[in-house]
Amino acid sequence: MMRSHAGLLVLLAAGLALSACSGKAKVREPAELIKIENPQVQSKAVWSARAGKGGGKNYSALTVVPQPDAVFTADIKGRVFALDPTTGKSIWTTDTESRIVAGPSLSGGNVYVGTLDAEVIALSRADGKEIWRSTVNSEVLAPPVSDGNVVIVRSVDGSIAGLSEIDGEQLWSLDRKVPSLTLRGLAEPVLFAGVAVIGLDNGRLLAVRMEDGQPIWEQVIAVPGGRTELERLTDVDGQLVVSPNGVFAISYGAELASIRVVDGEVNWRRSIKGNTGVTLHEDLIISSDEAGVVWALDAETGAAAWKLGLAALWLFPGYIAAEALLFVTLGPRLRRRSVELDAITLPEVLERGALGPDGRPGSSRLPVRPVAAALTVL
Repeated sequence: MMRSHAGLLVLLAAGLALSACSGKAKVREPAELIKIENPQVQSKAVWSARAGKGGGKNYSALTVVPQPDAVFTADIKGRVFALDPTTGKSIWTTDTESRIVAGPSLSGGNVYVGTLDAEVIALSRADGKEIWRSTVNSEVLAPPVSDGNVVIVRSVDGSIAGLSEIDGEQLWSLDRKVPSLTLRGLAEPVLFAGVAVIGLDNGRLLAVRMEDGQPIWEQVIAVPGGRTELERLTDVDGQLVVSPNGVFAISYGAELASIRVVDGEVNWRRSIKGNTGVTLHEDLIISSDEAGVVWALDAETGAAAWKLGLAALWLFPGYIAAEALLFVTLGPRLRRRSVELDAITLPEVLERGALGPDGRPGSSRLPVRPVAAALTVL
């Protein structure tokens, strides 16, 4: 990955030099913020709590995980926090003395984090005590995920490992080649019926059996194209969504696709380029492309239901329902806000206040769903 970063810096430096010479290079400007005259979202801070240093200057896949028993989060300094979801007061704090960059994630009574030092650490959900610590091949840049028996861990060098949830012992491992230049980050695997589906840096999706790591299928989402390394990026780094109808993924190589979980065959494809992932609402797949256009596609056919131009955004699963809770991390602060409104998606709260199912601001609201959601801004 050091080689990849070096290559990226050289290419960026060359691009800046050319821009300086010409003096006429066009730079994409961020979308203009739209003033909301009559905001549909009214919120107030309920509590604010110190939650470490976030990711600092490092890329991180740190998350906030709100649960009925606690709100879990972590920081680059190695601290994992469990906060009372009602008051924000500390339930427990554990210093792992490692540089945490991924997680936390939960499975049963365990809390998992991944580190820059190629470690996976399991803590007790009840009191934060360390249960086990396991070393893998390289930096862990995606939150570890578990089905209750096997913990799937992705490392930046392309290796994938299955660890025992009981003691962290490595049960199996496999490797996939990483291109010479990639985007920084890894997609979190999604689990479905004993299968882990993993987005790769080479523009592919891989499905493996959880119990033994045996590959079931591998499908191309996007093929590298263009003359430069930057143009040939095809990473599948964004959030994946899996359902009985298929697994949905978007690639930086300009493809959004629906793939059958059983055999890896393609249900449909659309030429949409992005790396923020996808989310599923009823029969619609929602995603945003590199230009900040939000797309809503029919999950069964891939046909466009609507699209809307916004500033680039990050997508999250789940919806905020009437009097739900929105947890936001702003730097080292963790804030909880109560929201009194009908259900709307997190991107809608952040970008426009409210969008209807047809993508228009202020139109009919989405159905109420009693689900809390989490957003991380580090």
